[in-house]
Amino acid sequence: MDISHIEHIGIAVKSLDEAIPYWENVLGLKCYNIEEVADQKVKTAFFKVGQTKIELLEPTSEESTIAKFIEKKGQGVHHIAFAVNGIENALADASEKGVQLIDKAPRGGAEGLSIAFLHPKSTCSVLTELCEDKNK
Repeated sequence: MDISHIEHIGIAVKSLDEAIPYWENVLGLKCYNIEEVADQKVKTAFFKVGQTKIELLEPTSEESTIAKFIEKKGQGVHHIAFAVNGIENALADASEKGVQLIDKAPRGGAEGLSIAFLHPKSTCSVLTELCEDKNK
């Protein structure tokens, strides 16, 4: 797997309107992008810290995985995402090494990235996202 850096850390929140002020007013970060990812039933807000991003995830439906996560575990760190070169090869490599895949093929994510998730049952309980910017 060719990982270049931590792309982002995903944090589940009940409300972007309530969470953004903490990141901006207390930590001094600037929210540079808010977007809805309809097929994932989430609204996202992004902050940049060096090369790494923080992605706040607000559920837009009670059926979203983020809503279910918050109901079960509360607000907090949801996943870590790694930037990879060759996401299809990274998925194949993970599968060959016995990692259970949530996504067998990449799909579209926020900020136009190709994304795929590895199941936490195979990743020491850490939901792991692989991301590739195909436009670079």
